[in-house]
Formats: sequence, C-alpha cells, structure tokens
Amino acid sequence: MTVRIGWERRGAGEPLVLVHGLGYARWGWEPVADRLAERFSVLLLDNRGIGESDAPPGPYTAAEMAADVLGMLDAAGVERAHALGTSLGGMIVQELALAAPERVERLVLACTTPGGPRAYATPEPTVRLLAQAPALEPAVALRRFVENALAPGTVAARPELVTRILELRLRTAQPREAWAAQAAAAQSFDASSRLGGVRAPALVLHGTEDVVVDPRNADLLCELLPSARLERFPGCGHLLFWEQPQRFVETVTAFLAEDDC
Repeated sequence: MTVRIGWERRGAGEPLVLVHGLGYARWGWEPVADRLAERFSVLLLDNRGIGESDAPPGPYTAAEMAADVLGMLDAAGVERAHALGTSLGGMIVQELALAAPERVERLVLACTTPGGPRAYATPEPTVRLLAQAPALEPAVALRRFVENALAPGTVAARPELVTRILELRLRTAQPREAWAAQAAAAQSFDASSRLGGVRAPALVLHGTEDVVVDPRNADLLCELLPSARLERFPGCGHLLFWEQPQRFVETVTAFLAEDDC
C-alpha cells in the first residue's frame, strides 16, 4: 500500500529531518524549526495518521513509519541526513538508523526509549490520565494531555504554551482510530537488542520532569548505543523544546556541527 506523506523543507545547509511523536503533526516543531533552518536544510513531515499524511488502517509499527521517512528523503532528493526524533519520533529514527545506516549522519533522540523488557514503563501520571481520558469531554481530555506533556512549573508560569499547543492540536485533531494506530507503534517498539548496530553518533536529550516517557530511559539508550551522550534539561517535561527552545537549538546545533575526526 502506498502511503502519501505530507512534508516540507525550510532553510539551506546540511539536511536535518525532524520526526515528531504521537498525536503531533509537523507543527509540533514550531518553537525550533525556523531557528534550526538558519543553519540546516530542515525537512519536516506529518507521520502517517495525522495532518496532511494518509491515515491507513492500523496498527502501525515504528519500522513502517521509518520507511515513510525514508520515502520522504527519496522524494526530497536527500541521500544522507541528520535525524532528530522525539518520543514516538525517536523510536522511528532509531528504526531508520538501523534499516538504512548509510542514510543517517548523526542521530538526536529526545524524550524517547529503546523499548523492550529493560525499558522503564510509562510513568503513573500518564497511565492514570490514559485511564481517565475516555470518560472526559474530548476538549478537557486534550487539555489534560497537553498539560501532562509539560513540566508543572511550565504550566503554572507559561499558560500561553498550553493555549498555543492546544490550538494547534485541535486544528489537526486525529480520528481516534488513527491515534490508536500510532500508539500501537510505540507500544510494540523494541530496538533494545539491536541498538549496538547503530553506526551514527547519537545525542540523547531528556527533561528531568518528563512524566510521559520515564527519564531513566535516556540512560538506558546511552548504555545500549555504541556512541551516545546524554544532555538533561532540568525542570523540563516531555515537550522540552517548547519549554527551552533556545537551549535545545544550541545543543542540537553544536552536536551536529562536531567533527568526527
């Protein structure tokens, strides 16, 4: 089955593909995309199941979604790129780096997990919210999910971030079945026994207040990847690049600009 993927390119320079997570279209990179495009040729896509991309029947797998990214790179005429993924997007770019190592220069993994039996489970606040959400009004549930993805201090001090993210999520609201198809890709993901085969140097980023993906998974990724280092974002939640966009861009840019020699 051919799946049409919506994507766009911004800026010039070395190619950098950005892959977002569950329930977020490419607008989810709003605080950092244009800043990164000052240095890189940034490629943004909507994962299958959201935005301008097709939403075939699920469940999806991270490997299938990685193949979508590879197809986008082919369509863009990009032979080799840096790959940055967050949450489910981080799982997708792990699969990309494993399936097509010759296409990935450097890897940035934000707020994600290697999956598998050693991975730390979803934190209790998110488990509770997932259980409560079906009984809530849809708009109330969506607001709760947005707030849950930010650190409590951010929600209290910067309510405009919640308003903006909520506005954008409502604009690209997914059918329940498309969300579930994406969620299945995250639930079934397990690269833990394969990450030793990743060739690309990796940067792992994680917010210390993340209650969507347990921050201890960042340490596990660094243990399993042959060449990886960890940068923690104190006081940030799951959407750390909305909370500290300038530090995020500076950290990513410095890593991608490093000389391997």
